[in-house]
Amino acid sequence: MGRWTCITCALLIFHLLAKTNEATAENSLPFIRKIYKCVNDQCIISEFQDETKETNDVNESMDVCRLTCGQYGSLWPRPTIMTTIKKPVIKFGLDNVVFNLSSVADELGKQYMTEASQVLMSSLKTICSPLCIPNDNNLTVFITTTTPFTNIKWSTNESYELNISTNSDQITANITAQTVYGARNGLETLRQLMTAYGRPKFNGKTLVMAAEAQIVDEPVYAHRGFMLDTSRNYFPLAAIRRTIDAMGHSKLNVFHWHATDSHSFPLDLPSAPQMARYGAYSPEKIYSYEEIKDLLRYALVRGVRIIMEIDSPAHVGYGWQWGKDAGYGNMVICLGNRPWEDYCLQPPCGQLNPLNKHTYTWLGKIYKDLVSVFPKGEAFHMGGDEVAVRCWNTTDEIVEWMQSNNRSLSENAYLDLWSEFHNKALTVYDNEAGDSNSDVIVWSSGLTDPSIIEKHLDKKRYTVEVWQGNTVSVDLANLGYKVIVAVEDIYYLDHGLRPPTTYHSWKVIYNNKLPMSNNSNLILGAETCMFSEFADDFSLDIKVWPRAAALAERLWTDPPTNALTAEYRLLQHRERLISLGIKPDRITPEWCNDREGECIISY
Repeated sequence: MGRWTCITCALLIFHLLAKTNEATAENSLPFIRKIYKCVNDQCIISEFQDETKETNDVNESMDVCRLTCGQYGSLWPRPTIMTTIKKPVIKFGLDNVVFNLSSVADELGKQYMTEASQVLMSSLKTICSPLCIPNDNNLTVFITTTTPFTNIKWSTNESYELNISTNSDQITANITAQTVYGARNGLETLRQLMTAYGRPKFNGKTLVMAAEAQIVDEPVYAHRGFMLDTSRNYFPLAAIRRTIDAMGHSKLNVFHWHATDSHSFPLDLPSAPQMARYGAYSPEKIYSYEEIKDLLRYALVRGVRIIMEIDSPAHVGYGWQWGKDAGYGNMVICLGNRPWEDYCLQPPCGQLNPLNKHTYTWLGKIYKDLVSVFPKGEAFHMGGDEVAVRCWNTTDEIVEWMQSNNRSLSENAYLDLWSEFHNKALTVYDNEAGDSNSDVIVWSSGLTDPSIIEKHLDKKRYTVEVWQGNTVSVDLANLGYKVIVAVEDIYYLDHGLRPPTTYHSWKVIYNNKLPMSNNSNLILGAETCMFSEFADDFSLDIKVWPRAAALAERLWTDPPTNALTAEYRLLQHRERLISLGIKPDRITPEWCNDREGECIISY
């Protein structure tokens, strides 16, 4: 027994010695360092052996290299008028950042810029987490605006100038703009001229920024949007805020909230609580009046306006079904009818009853609450897509009314009924708003066909969001209608998840130029759209980003170049989004991230 014990001990000692020798050999290997250097507008990586172990060298950061490499550095979207970014970068301390708002035009503007500045500071704290390493260099940001605070509209001037200069340990950034929204855009560009470097083992990161830059910038298109459908699937407020964060950092300025559909009605409104009570998936899956109000401010501080959509007369269902039991008759018809193919384009079916006076009464209650919480004169989306004539034409109440009023049961006769609904609903909306100044948006449809639209919809009131091809957009603009482009085969982010649709990468979205018309000023911009049949909070980010950011640069800059020239910058913008808690899709292997110029592929 003793002999075996000795043998076991000897083997154990041998094993330990072998492990020690292996560790010694491994520790004696030289450390492989990576440094990045800007060469011909590309950040080129160099790898070499170094006896020194891990360091905290600024040149070891791709983020730092990309900050000032090339004319546009890592700016997204790239500026439109003038861009000069000079090397080198300079360190600065988070605690030494000061904002001077004395030249902001009014007190409301000062409050807005205070909140926008806090967004920037919060972002800096995030990127140098867990600790921003102190530095004695000071940054003072002077912000000047020339007009009083107003809410953002299509006519709002969003231009700005940004000048950064450095004198010894004092960095000065001057942002000049007509409006606070232009100044906020300048702050976002300033933020994109900053980054942090350092390894976690050094217990913090060092903030750096461009030491000298001159930017003059303004957007090409006024409407730079993203649409989210919160009816088919519910999205918690945190997901919506996260999306708005990414929009603000990408200079997208319209969150189109497709809040309701036939599937659910998640808005808990004080004048119409029945809608959410009967229409929400659960009491927890609602958006309260106060939450809507808070979200409006949250978005505005990030340069984003929210345009609410209450779809009607089609795409209406759950939330309206209580009317008959309450003595209001059938406000919604065809609800849940089967087989659904006989009554609508997608289950569950449901359309408003255009003949029931109570339909308009309750629309008025919904409009009243929205008008009171949204900014005065804010645009409103009425939906108006995919009305199924076969629903109305199989409803006895409607068929009998058509016949008793000497109307045929033809498609044209139902188009007249459809337009009458919209114009009655618009009158109700105007009554609640107290004027007729609000822009009203509808989806393109049979009613907006360029050959008949002028008979049905007033071009002075209605803007058309076009999901068909570019020809329709051009024809409508030529007729004098304002147009928002949302071509489904390019901008619908749910495509490719159901046949026969096709998935399109960020490059397809980026390379698609908006159509031109004789009235190109009436083509306001475009939106990517996330209808949520196949999306919820767990899959939202990866389906939307960075594809929505690709549209952001197309709409802000409308560059003559294609996606291949933008890929380096988008890779860095993607990293920025990640640092903010967004989980965007991968667009290249990590190896390619590190090796600019070696992986550019034209698909």
